[in-house]
Amino acid sequence: MFEMSLPWWEFIVRAGAVYGVLLVMVRISGHRTIGQFTPFDLLVVLLLSETVSNALTGGDESLVGGLIGAATVMALNVVIAILTSRSALMTRIFDGHPVLIGRNGEFFPEVMKTCRLADADIEEALRESNCQRADMDYAFLEIDGKITILTKKK
Repeated sequence: MFEMSLPWWEFIVRAGAVYGVLLVMVRISGHRTIGQFTPFDLLVVLLLSETVSNALTGGDESLVGGLIGAATVMALNVVIAILTSRSALMTRIFDGHPVLIGRNGEFFPEVMKTCRLADADIEEALRESNCQRADMDYAFLEIDGKITILTKKK
């Protein structure tokens, strides 16, 4: 239970590598993956965690090895949180930026396609904002995956 089959530093390197690669993969996958999960998205996240578990521990089943890996992932998360809270550049790199997806009641089809937004997502956001298309001034896909609708001033 306490006997590690790998040196302690290898757990840190493995956890750092897995964290970094998954961070890049999630960042590349876009805002919608981060935001509202569909059942398919949830399945992907669950399978991803199962897929990388051995990469984190290298087959080691010791308590200490697992705790070293978990502590490394948590420490990396704290470091990134500190970086993004202190630097606009780091925020842009790690979190991204809002994307303008529509203006004056019209949505941009190419931007919606790039962001993998369905018409149903747009209609839902309009309903949630209690806004008709004609009353929409701007629509943004936020960094957390939510769609924000700004209405025209009356």
